[in-house]
Amino acid sequence: QVQVVESGGGSVQPGGSLTLSCVASGSIFRLAMGWYRQAPGKQRELVAGITNGGSTTYADSVKGRFTISRDNAKNTVYLQMNTLKPEDTAVYYCNANDGIFVNSWGQGTQVTVSS
Repeated sequence: QVQVVESGGGSVQPGGSLTLSCVASGSIFRLAMGWYRQAPGKQRELVAGITNGGSTTYADSVKGRFTISRDNAKNTVYLQMNTLKPEDTAVYYCNANDGIFVNSWGQGTQVTVSS
């Protein structure tokens, strides 16, 4: 089964930007990919998703600020995060799934937004 590894997290001031990357161990051509996050004491939530056809979906809280994209040739999915807010602080997880056999999660990358 494909494995995914996230990178790109870090600490940033409010209003700043970060780009997260998720690299898969195999082809993501047929997979839907998603970014989720989990803040302390809260449930994991979907931040953004992209289908194998390129259709995207976003949580209302990040619309207009975050952009998900994929590069199938590099087996990589990105999350561009702009105008970051303290409430975006969380561990961000990448997910790859095909709705049947594949449902892979990475270990997560910490994003901290603080002044």
